[in-house]
Amino acid sequence: MRNTSAWISGSGPERGRAAAVGTCEKSSRQTDALTLAEPKRRGPVGCFLSGAIGLLLIASVLTAAPAEKTLTCATCHREQAASSPLTPMGIGMELPPNQTSLKAHPQLAADWKGYRYTVERKDGVSVYTVSNGAESLQLPIRYAFGVRMQTYVFVYQGRYFESMMSYYATLGGLAVTLGDERMEPKSLLEALGKEYTETTISRCFGCHSSGAVAGSKLHLETLRPGLDCEHCHTGATAHLEALAQGKTAPLPEKLGEKSSEEMSTYCGGCHRSWEEAVRLRLWGPVNVRFQPYRLALSKCFIGNDRRIGCTACHNPHRELVRDTKFYDAKCLACHAASGSARPVAATHGVSAGPLQKACPVASENCTSCHMQKVDLPGGNSKFTDHYIRVVRPGEKYPD
Repeated sequence: MRNTSAWISGSGPERGRAAAVGTCEKSSRQTDALTLAEPKRRGPVGCFLSGAIGLLLIASVLTAAPAEKTLTCATCHREQAASSPLTPMGIGMELPPNQTSLKAHPQLAADWKGYRYTVERKDGVSVYTVSNGAESLQLPIRYAFGVRMQTYVFVYQGRYFESMMSYYATLGGLAVTLGDERMEPKSLLEALGKEYTETTISRCFGCHSSGAVAGSKLHLETLRPGLDCEHCHTGATAHLEALAQGKTAPLPEKLGEKSSEEMSTYCGGCHRSWEEAVRLRLWGPVNVRFQPYRLALSKCFIGNDRRIGCTACHNPHRELVRDTKFYDAKCLACHAASGSARPVAATHGVSAGPLQKACPVASENCTSCHMQKVDLPGGNSKFTDHYIRVVRPGEKYPD
């Protein structure tokens, strides 16, 4: 079998203490910092010189400029700085040798539409291979996007490709990448994955890493995996630099103070906004992944009410909470509990507003009924639908 391979792995003890403190001692065993051997007895001049040198040394230490303190976001925002890097957004993507899923699964394989796909790890590098039985193409996995659902991006012959196969934690293995189910590859290169322009792939890097995109151009040499503070809090770096110089530092915008409409558009920059989903005509169950779009369809979505904004329910600095009861208080911030005349206490700094009617069926686990789980094509991943509504059994997926 012919192998079209794009890559193949392969100061000594302390001295002169008496001089340093400006005293003289009669000791033939003690050596001086300025001489190789000390005479048994020093005269007045020797004592004077030793004392003077010691005082000069002490003065130089006391008058030295203090070490400049390094300021980071963690200096003031310790909790957020500690938790954010551990979230899916904080991780964003993985580079060798920190590709945890690939390290945990050194051998993966899948067959799809006449092609054989394998991922094998050797010498700290995972290699992605696609074969049609007569020839094969293999590439090292440099960029692994995502966490629980992980897709690979390759740079091959100056072109960018998204892998046809992705890793799914629900399977512990490979399956076709979301959105590629209908593709019919007619060559080894097409079977490798979907080709993207630099402009399009820049958005992938821009949403999964920091420092890789400037002016819509890719700069992979400065890529940092995951979203750092500056990525979302524009001006954070300038804020730190000003503080370090003792200057007045303008505060970065507080995202939690945005209206629900503004926040939805902001988060939609990566999670797809309502405008973008409509413009691209992204219809069907696949758009359940686009939470800002789905949320905007909800009857209860009011653009100037921050109780329905993204950060009213989700803390972006922490891992996603999957306990449905956790969100009951969020729902009750708008919907009166049965027998209650006032909403529950405000959360995340969002003040209480007008009440909506209470649910006549239940007062807990609201999302289990009003935010259904949707299986995506292939059945390898499931998303919570942010179109909040009364879900009818057997109803057609509403766009």
